[in-house]
Amino acid sequence: MAIDSPPPAAATLTVEPGRRLVVFTGDLNYTVVRNIVDLDARVPGLCWLVLVHSPRKTVRQLLKSQYVNLRKNGWRWIPYQLREIIARLAPRGPCKPSATAPGGEHTLNALCARTNVRVCRVADVHADESLRLVSDFAPELGLSLAAPILRSTLFTIPRQGTINLHKGRLPEFRGMPPAFWELWTNQTAVGCSVHWVNEKLDAGALLGQKELARKPWSTLRGMQLGLDEIGVELVCQVVEQVLDGCAHALAQPEGVGKTYRKPTLAQQAVLTRRLAQLEPPRRPAWKRALKDSLAWLAFAWHIWLGWRIAAPRITVLLYHRVCDDVRDNLTVGVAQFERQMQLLRKRCDVLSIEEVLAPGSVKRSRRPRVAVTFDDGYLDNFQNAVPILRRHRVPCSFYVSTGIVASDRCFPHDQRRGNPFIPTMNWDQLRMMRAWGFTIGSHTVGHIDCVAESEARVREELAQSREDLIRELGALEPIFAYPYGGPNQMNDERLALVRAAGYQACLSAYGGSNIGTVDRWKVLRRGIHWEFSDAAFLRECLGSW
Repeated sequence: MAIDSPPPAAATLTVEPGRRLVVFTGDLNYTVVRNIVDLDARVPGLCWLVLVHSPRKTVRQLLKSQYVNLRKNGWRWIPYQLREIIARLAPRGPCKPSATAPGGEHTLNALCARTNVRVCRVADVHADESLRLVSDFAPELGLSLAAPILRSTLFTIPRQGTINLHKGRLPEFRGMPPAFWELWTNQTAVGCSVHWVNEKLDAGALLGQKELARKPWSTLRGMQLGLDEIGVELVCQVVEQVLDGCAHALAQPEGVGKTYRKPTLAQQAVLTRRLAQLEPPRRPAWKRALKDSLAWLAFAWHIWLGWRIAAPRITVLLYHRVCDDVRDNLTVGVAQFERQMQLLRKRCDVLSIEEVLAPGSVKRSRRPRVAVTFDDGYLDNFQNAVPILRRHRVPCSFYVSTGIVASDRCFPHDQRRGNPFIPTMNWDQLRMMRAWGFTIGSHTVGHIDCVAESEARVREELAQSREDLIRELGALEPIFAYPYGGPNQMNDERLALVRAAGYQACLSAYGGSNIGTVDRWKVLRRGIHWEFSDAAFLRECLGSW
């Protein structure tokens, strides 16, 4: 049952029997919704009241806020606000995720559709009506998730009290925002903490903490995405412990740490420049600016007229790794990957690989038609890419070497580069991904060159990889992406073996777009790596412009 406004003061909240949890929040965003949904899946029999603090500001309050921010941030506040206004006024694209796109369970509509969840938006969580609403619900435990500062009249109503998720390492870093001040002070890790709520800001006894190590090329947004992930898991663990009566609280030491506030725009610019200086050298700035300008012009031309006169096409993007450990031609950064998935959702029509292979999939479209794929099966696909794909509801297919995943074997190309061992996903993780709606296909068993190896070896690898996928995942007609992916790594003779082995399609990796039609036995893909700017990425989505 879902409610968009509070009930009358005398009303009571009727819920099904079960353990009752109340959530206090000021922003029912993706991460908050996911926290509720994931915890509800892990702890059976929960009933939820979600109280959303949504104050209505007067014109005077809005003007005062603008004045305060202008004094705090100086001239930077004006272009910042202009960008915000333009973003709000810009027309949104019609790309609505399909019902089967991954991550649908974490949408607000899906949350409100749950029969054990009631969402109430109130002008003030501390108003008498709100307090009565929570009291009538009689919650066992309260959760403060992206909430305003709570008063004791509210956070003491739940029988066991209220816990707060703080995306910072306590007691050293109280306040906000996540990860900023840790990076500002050059910490080697950022943290997440769950603590009991008391009268002081972020000062209650600690119930659990996790840390996220800083990588050589970590960005602020990349670290914040990582904190979202460990924060959800930490809240689930702590709530389970509290409800089971086995939680252990540790008092925070007095006089330790500092309370931080929101940084100014000048401080944000300083940190951005400082982190950018850590990136590997690129082309000169003027060359990058020129190329980006041409790329934006190409995209604008396509939207305005090009899509009407050029042959229709589908572009299939190819990734390998998403991490901030390295920067090479097989890797994109964590924050970079999120920006690219946001661009796909905003500017393109995003397809699953099954939709790409369907008859008549190549259609004339103002918005480029694009699909996302990954090769090999590195662990960072599960840790970094999958959460972002689910967050933005982007379908994706993963092609894994079944004899290398879930093992301590190295990929041949990593050995040649002299790379240290890079962990791969295991079958439990792949099963979860398949359950979430992602497609898992074959990349042979041992990442072999299908032309260089003997016919017998290729037959064996194709058959074994398919058997592995059927046995572990139930994938009856998997898709095949051949290793190395160049035109010299596949020929007609080896392609006949792929067909005979029972695969339903074959993907390459040497560039190009699928123009006019899709040849399911030679699906062209374009590789993406860290040197792609946002403009260059969008131009790549256009195909062969």
